[in-house]
Amino acid sequence: MLDRSGLPSLLLTTTGRRSGEPRTQPLLYATDGDGYVVIGSNWGQQHHPAWTANLLADPSAAVTIGDEVIPVRATLATGAERERLWALLVDLWPAYETYRERAGGRELRVFRLDPA
Repeated sequence: MLDRSGLPSLLLTTTGRRSGEPRTQPLLYATDGDGYVVIGSNWGQQHHPAWTANLLADPSAAVTIGDEVIPVRATLATGAERERLWALLVDLWPAYETYRERAGGRELRVFRLDPA
């Protein structure tokens, strides 16, 4: 699915770590093999977006692209893998570099979502 700006977007549904309720967030994504790559940029704010904490608490989630709902399992990217996936995301949306600067030292969480 493409958003209004022509960028690939999906809906990520996580389980709220406190409420246990489904929480859905629209996100830009890059593909990597059969997986999806998303970033918790929070527009460069000083705190992580809630959906990233939800994935850390329970990595089982669902991705909706168009009419297709895909169960996924999230992995927080680290080290060289994170840098590789970061490059995919910056190629998609160069403003992520600006968000990283705005975040004031907070490392933006990068997740790989693999079909479950």
